Amino acid sequence: MNYAIVFRILGIIFTIESLFMIPPLIVSTVLDDGAQPAFAVTIFILFALFMSIRRFTKTKNLRVSPRDGLLVVSISWISASIFGALPLYFSGSFPTYIDSLFEIVSGFTTTGASVCQNPEIVPKSIILWRSMTHWIGGMGILVFTLILLPKLGIGAYQIFKAESPGPVAGKIESKMTDTAKRLYIIYMVITLILFILLVLAKMPVFDAVIHTLGVVGTGGFSSKANSVGYYANNGYIIPYIISFFMLFCGTNFTIYNHLYKGKIRNILEDEEFRTYYIILFAATLFICLDLYYNQVFNFEDSLMHSFFQVTSIASTSGFATTDFDLWPTFSKYILFILMCTGASAGSTAGGIKVIRILVLIKLIKREIKRVLHPHAIIPVKINGRVMNEEVISGIYGFLGIYVLIMIGSATIVSLSGVDFLSSLSTAVTYFQM
Repeated sequence: MNYAIVFRILGIIFTIESLFMIPPLIVSTVLDDGAQPAFAVTIFILFALFMSIRRFTKTKNLRVSPRDGLLVVSISWISASIFGALPLYFSGSFPTYIDSLFEIVSGFTTTGASVCQNPEIVPKSIILWRSMTHWIGGMGILVFTLILLPKLGIGAYQIFKAESPGPVAGKIESKMTDTAKRLYIIYMVITLILFILLVLAKMPVFDAVIHTLGVVGTGGFSSKANSVGYYANNGYIIPYIISFFMLFCGTNFTIYNHLYKGKIRNILEDEEFRTYYIILFAATLFICLDLYYNQVFNFEDSLMHSFFQVTSIASTSGFATTDFDLWPTFSKYILFILMCTGASAGSTAGGIKVIRILVLIKLIKREIKRVLHPHAIIPVKINGRVMNEEVISGIYGFLGIYVLIMIGSATIVSLSGVDFLSSLSTAVTYFQM
């Protein structure tokens, strides 16, 4: 284990995190909301840590092994959360450091769970930083770091592989640094487009920034206690805009690279892309008809609420326009399945990922065929390419660990006296990061 290179990368992470805190510091200064010292002190601490690591950590071996990559990913997210929680605690916006840490961990992991009951009374700079953690966590601060690593002579692929949310860490460019740059360009373009559309839809600028960061990062933090439901009372244009962008941000970003290069055929032939959109539009249709049939809403309202919640749940964003816990059982069952499935690999969303579900279905088909033809060699293909057995084993392992952790988490939650369904849904919700 090359601990020197791990700490050297960690120092870079501290620097990047301190730079991301500058916009909230500026907002706090302009609005004079009292949070300036909290951000200033935290930035100083992060910069001091960076200087200390730089001074006392030197190495000639700049190679990053798979074990180093896993350690960098783990320690980076933990450290970023520990120090990212300091502004919330120092400003007095949250009563305890544990509450502050919970909020920031939820932000960086884009879980969206919150202990903040009324964000409208919290300093706006704190709300901004809280939502920025969604945007940072959505693409990943480590992906941003990969842009810098080649310039420092540090290998980056093992970190990208460990950080990758899908079963395969695929490059969209030949060089790792070019892949990271292209991903962030796509990310920022989507962010800018959504912000402009929300402002044009007459959402206040600050609220547009907050919801843009949450939607693109597929988080769920809102500047309003009623989430997006606050804007659903004045027409459906804002909920629909947010719905479509939650859908887009749950799409594999490789698709947008194909779109940029004019490779439309590659997009149409992508099995995960087709499956993802078919699942979401089918779920929207079924829930819409269920809500309309049970007279929960009229057809127009049923369509809007069903599409919004389907895209929100599937992208693991967590925004809401209404209390869907009051919906019919069939609709809640579909949402629960979407919560487990998640969106596409290579997106900012969480969950098992559609590609793994797709591979699992093909594996089941293969085993059925093997029963009928025991000696047949039947490869599993995705997009016309034969999947490596090592990747398939990795998918089996991931699904096994996922189920075990989910069952263990539900068991722990049930100890508080919560019923079975609530325990299971709570465990799934907090595992969709």
